[in-house]
Amino acid sequence: MSEYLQEIVPLHKEDLFIILNHPNAKFDYPVHYHPEFEINLVMNCTGTRVVGDSEEAFGPVDLVMTGPSLPHAWKSKDKTNHVITIQFSRELVNYPILEKRIFAPIKQLLQDSEHGLSFEGPEQESIKKQIISLTRMQGFQSVTTFLNILSAMANANRKRLVTGMYANEVGSTAKSRRIAKVCEYIEKNLDKDLSLSEAATLVNMSDSAFSHFFKKRTGISYINYVNNLRIARACTLLSDTTLSASEICYDCGFNNKSNFIRIFRKRKNMTPIEYRKFITQMLIKY
Repeated sequence: MSEYLQEIVPLHKEDLFIILNHPNAKFDYPVHYHPEFEINLVMNCTGTRVVGDSEEAFGPVDLVMTGPSLPHAWKSKDKTNHVITIQFSRELVNYPILEKRIFAPIKQLLQDSEHGLSFEGPEQESIKKQIISLTRMQGFQSVTTFLNILSAMANANRKRLVTGMYANEVGSTAKSRRIAKVCEYIEKNLDKDLSLSEAATLVNMSDSAFSHFFKKRTGISYINYVNNLRIARACTLLSDTTLSASEICYDCGFNNKSNFIRIFRKRKNMTPIEYRKFITQMLIKY
C-alpha cells in the first residue's frame, strides 16, 4: 500500500480504545491506512467516502467501521462537518474473552470489518447516540459503553463496502506468512510486471502449487488479486490527480491502455474517463 499514507494513531498500548471528537473537522486528509480498527461517525455534512475500492456518496449521517490496514478517506466541501472517531488495537480480535460464546457476534464483526462496513437503518441512530454519549464518559463506564457499541454493531443491519481484495492482518493473509510476504511484494511493486512465476519463486513454490495455495488462502486468484489492487489504485489516481488515463494505466502496472480499459470496465461498469466524470459530478452535487 505504498501509494497510500500510513497514519500514526495516538493509541497507547495500555488503552483499550481512544475516542476523538472533532466538531469542526476538515476533510483534508488523503486516503490513508493504519493497523488499528476504526469506527467513524460523520455528521452534518455530505460528500464522498472512499473505503478500499469503494467510492460512494454519504450524508448527512455516515457510520462506518474499517478493519486494520484498509485504506479510507472522506471528502466534503461542507463547513459543518462533525466527526467522532473510535480507534482500537487489532489485538482485540485475539483477546481470550472473545473466544467465549457470548462474544461470538463481536468477533465476527471484527473479522467482517476487513471489508469495511456501513451501518444504516434504525440501528444507525441508536449507535450514533451511544457514540456521542461515549465522548462524555471516562473510566469503567466508558468500557461498558464501548462494548455495547460493538455489540449493537454486531447485531445491526450492515453493508459490506469492498471486495475481498484487501485481505489484511485480521483476515486471510494472517494465516500464512508466505501469503503476507507475497501481498507485501505486490503492493510495493504494483507498477511493475508481477508474474505468477515470480511470486511463486518468492516463496519457493511451483507455479501450480502456489496458484492453488494463494486462491485457497485469499479466496481469489493471483491475477485477479493483482488486477483488483491495480484498479483500486487507478480509482484513487482518477479521483485525486489530473494524470491522464494513459499515465495512470502504466503507473498502475498495466502493459497497454486497451487492456486497462477492458479490466476497468469489467470491474466498474464504466471506462476510466467515465469514472472520473462520475466522481467529479458527485463531488459537485454533494
